[in-house]
Amino acid sequence: MTSYLQEHQPIYYILVVLSSISITLLSIPSIIFIARERRLYDDLGHLRKLHKADVPRLGGVAIFVSFTITLLFWNITGPALPLNYLLTACIMLFAIGIKDDLAGVNPRTKFIIQFIAGLTLSVAGNIRLSNLYGLFGIYELSYFPSMLLSILIIIFIINAFNLIDGIDGLAATTGIIVNSVFSALLISMHQYQLAAISLSLAGAILGFIKFNISPAKIFMGDTGSLLTGLVSAVVALKFLEAAHSSGGLFSWGPSALGICMAILIGPLSDTLRIFVVRLSKGRSPFVGDRNHIHHRILKLGFSHLQTTLILAGLNGSVILLAFFLADYGNGIIILSIALLLMLFNWILTYFIRSKDRESYALRNLFV
Repeated sequence: MTSYLQEHQPIYYILVVLSSISITLLSIPSIIFIARERRLYDDLGHLRKLHKADVPRLGGVAIFVSFTITLLFWNITGPALPLNYLLTACIMLFAIGIKDDLAGVNPRTKFIIQFIAGLTLSVAGNIRLSNLYGLFGIYELSYFPSMLLSILIIIFIINAFNLIDGIDGLAATTGIIVNSVFSALLISMHQYQLAAISLSLAGAILGFIKFNISPAKIFMGDTGSLLTGLVSAVVALKFLEAAHSSGGLFSWGPSALGICMAILIGPLSDTLRIFVVRLSKGRSPFVGDRNHIHHRILKLGFSHLQTTLILAGLNGSVILLAFFLADYGNGIIILSIALLLMLFNWILTYFIRSKDRESYALRNLFV
């Protein structure tokens, strides 16, 4: 039955997405009930939390269960990606994520587990970036630099998704956009197994987002954000490798790196910006604050939903820009994205400072 469906790709993909959506939709109400009965709520005392009500943060459990069951039930295996190593890494992050959601975890412990997961994927699974395709004048990478760079990329993307999970719907919406676009590109390249993996995660998150749109009934927590980051990182690396060796409807090779960065631009750009800002102020880049781009947009008076839509629109615009410039290569794409983001941040800073000046003037008026 499965082999028949795999020969009929559209039906197969529809069933994969519907399965993952359905499992999440069926799981979330029970998880919310158990969390409320056992009072397993988000930490309201944390500096970065923006919610006043008790909200469970175990939505990632449903996403993980849905993603895993879908992969196994529909036999999503193939030579493109060793599924056993992917699921091994996912289980590692699930374990550390759920512990963090329930009791908290030392950042060093989280980093060690992420490193082991990345090492498993890079070494045992051979999921590596072996070529920079001319970026910084670098092409082929030898094994050790390739392995080390791939592990760092995996860890960075995992934490980037974790860091943007600060308002209702943002990490989930970003995860859906990222994996939906990757799946479309992979289908165009005849990378059907990789596309099905992306669609499995996109469907699982799509079922979850119904309960995460403001006002959120449940958060995905570290369990969900770490899994979303891990799968997105793996698919991104496999896309980069496949783009330079696969046939298909389109040839993405000359611009694959720029397109990949455009797809992941939401979590990547915010994490890079926040690290630079913290280091420039002499602070640790790993100490949390409320200076993420979603916090800055909220300062202007936008709601969680409006902020999520603004950032989703920015992500979509950057992706379209990358496709429009695909014929010009990675350098032009990356430079154009950087200029667009600088303009967006400049406009955002201008309006924030204008609002602060107005607030200061009003306070002085009544003093």
